[in-house]
Amino acid sequence: MQPTEVKQSADAAAVQPSAGWAHWLTLLLVFAGGTTARFLYLSGKPFWFDECFSVEVAQIDWRNFLHLLWWREANMSLYYVLLRLWLHFGESPFFIRSLSVVISAAGLPAIYWAAKQLYDRRIALLATALLSFNAYSIRYAQEARSYALFALLATLSSGFLVAFLQRPTRRSSIAYVLISTLAVYAHFYALLLVMAHWLAVRWGGIPAGNPDREGTARQLRRAWTMIAIAVLPLLIFVAKTGAGPIRWIHRPGIADLLHFSLDLTNRLPLVYLATSLLALVPIRKTILARSGSWETWRVRFLCLWLMYPIVLTVVLSFARPVFLARYMIFCIPAMLILASAGLAHIRPAWLSAILACAVLILSARFAPYVYGHDYDDERDSSGGATNFILDHAQPGDAIFFHIAETRVPYEFSRSLRAGQNTAGPNFSGILGPEILFPHHGRGLDYRDFTGKPTADFVRTATASHNGVWVMLMNNGTAEKPDPTTVMFGQVLPESFSRVQRWQFARVEVRLYSKPQR
Repeated sequence: MQPTEVKQSADAAAVQPSAGWAHWLTLLLVFAGGTTARFLYLSGKPFWFDECFSVEVAQIDWRNFLHLLWWREANMSLYYVLLRLWLHFGESPFFIRSLSVVISAAGLPAIYWAAKQLYDRRIALLATALLSFNAYSIRYAQEARSYALFALLATLSSGFLVAFLQRPTRRSSIAYVLISTLAVYAHFYALLLVMAHWLAVRWGGIPAGNPDREGTARQLRRAWTMIAIAVLPLLIFVAKTGAGPIRWIHRPGIADLLHFSLDLTNRLPLVYLATSLLALVPIRKTILARSGSWETWRVRFLCLWLMYPIVLTVVLSFARPVFLARYMIFCIPAMLILASAGLAHIRPAWLSAILACAVLILSARFAPYVYGHDYDDERDSSGGATNFILDHAQPGDAIFFHIAETRVPYEFSRSLRAGQNTAGPNFSGILGPEILFPHHGRGLDYRDFTGKPTADFVRTATASHNGVWVMLMNNGTAEKPDPTTVMFGQVLPESFSRVQRWQFARVEVRLYSKPQR
């Protein structure tokens, strides 16, 4: 390509005709509709274990908070810090979840901006509309976890990379480094996104249209080095803890991947596959070339952003399970932009518009599903179990938690009932049975987030109590309980001849008591 052609290509990518009022009004309506969809029925579902965990981690004092992050919860640390600040203004379930809603709503202008960097306003508008009513995005916009933040930062990171490649400036380079680093601290899997960025440049080179490819390549290498240095504490944490924090992830099967594709695409996998393939048609002859035009580079970039994290984690899962559907939420923007580009390539234009509206309507029809359902089958009834215990406990009762983390949802539900922060140092701890394990102080301590009780401790700690409650979660099956459950079933009947059991979703409550109770 000659220098004049390079300049024309860069100008074509950067300069777009100004949009009319109809475009901006439509975009405003899309923003309003997407935000409303995320706020609807926000407190309709009970908090489950992971959400309770987020709140309790964010509420403990700074010393325990920092110790816990370094010790075992460095992943999602950015979200915990933001939630910690957010909780100063309210602690109702609706308000707690609204942080994720606000962040997810910010993802709508983010995807519009990123898509416009790659294509034009028409495709950017369609991608934004598809994200507005993407059920998977709405589902995790309504959860007090880091997934909405992860998706937002991944979108911005990719957008800043494209902006830097088109017009390399110090400002865009700094923004790319900063946002990418924050994305990794929002979720460790953001490193997969940065790797996809590296592959896009390594494979396809600096896209045509860049005025100084060699200089841009040097600046990019410097940027990736800065990101690596900035996330070094998290890398050390991963090296220190190994796969322990994600050892609960199961190896995905064909059915899991099928469900994942259905969930990600609003039950329209074939539609999204077809529209994405349409985006590849114009560059089908150069898609595998080591370098190519801007048109080739952007499609290849979106394919890597969408497919590389998914394929890599699925392949690695044959050795050690690391694929989890919700961890791939940051791939959604790439899928939607790619599908929008494919729809825009359909001719004539009126047919493209009709098909785009049809895809949008079909996607929007599935969005209400998330208000009453979950994609995964992990939501527990720890809140209901806690309230049952608090309603039926008698003075002098005590309670054990099968694993230390089971105390976390108990404390959250207890705090809602008490109307105060049970994790704080000023909580008296008089609501409910006396906590025997885990217990290291009046409020939650970083040591209360791990461990299991021993048989000798159970015998000693229960000597002065008339009734002992046990709250069990993630303890195996009825046919094959884990060793701690077996230990409770053997040790507690030595002093308490009566046992009662109540089953809640993913939670079992037991009461061991003496005959006179």
